[in-house]
This record gives sequence, structure tokens and C-alpha cells, in this order.
Amino acid sequence: MAIYVDGFLIAVPKKNVAAYRRMSAKAGKIWKKYGALEYRECVADDLKVKRPMRSFTKCAGSKPGETVMFSWIVYRSKKQRDQANAKIMKDPKLLEMMQNTPMPFDMKQMAYGGFKAIVDL
Repeated sequence: MAIYVDGFLIAVPKKNVAAYRRMSAKAGKIWKKYGALEYRECVADDLKVKRPMRSFTKCAGSKPGETVMFSWIVYRSKKQRDQANAKIMKDPKLLEMMQNTPMPFDMKQMAYGGFKAIVDL
């Protein structure tokens, strides 16, 4: 089955991890409602790497007092992702959450992209 994945790399202040988790749990339910096959939010646990590799910490541009979140959402296809996201961005629960919940991270530190799966075992 070919899939499409939206990926995210986010630096989050450690003091905001619980708020980020609460926000993500609510958002994940909305994404799943509109057809996401998977919704994953992961917090950094083991980011020590040796050269020549580059750490997620460096890639995320995290500062002292921040941790890194690695997240992804899986869809059946890019078309299905685009259709779902159009509905998600109009969902009343999401709009309310975005208006009434302070973001627990700086959006300028978020990396995002859509990816075609080339190996799916």
C-alpha cells in the first residue's frame, strides 16, 4: 500500500511538553476523524550521535531548556492528505483550540514537509 507522510521536527521548551502533549492529543483526534491513518508525536529520548551524523537537536535548532519532538501523520495518498487538511483547517474544534490555546512552541522552529513512501514493509 502506497502511503503519504507529513513529517514534523519541532523544538519545544521542556516546561511546555505537557501542554504540547495535551494539544497534540486533541489535534490527533481531529486528524484521525478526517482520515489520517496514523498520528504520532514523539519526544526526544536518545539524541546523542557521533560525527559525521547530524543530531535532531541541531536540525531542530533547539536551545538550552528545549527538547525535540519528532512527529508524523500517515495518509493513504497525497490527494487524501490534501482533502483531509482542507477539512481539518475548517474544523470548529481545531479553530477553537487555535484561538484559545497558546502555542507551546515557536512556530518558526518547526520544520515540516510531505513525503512519498518509497519503502513500506
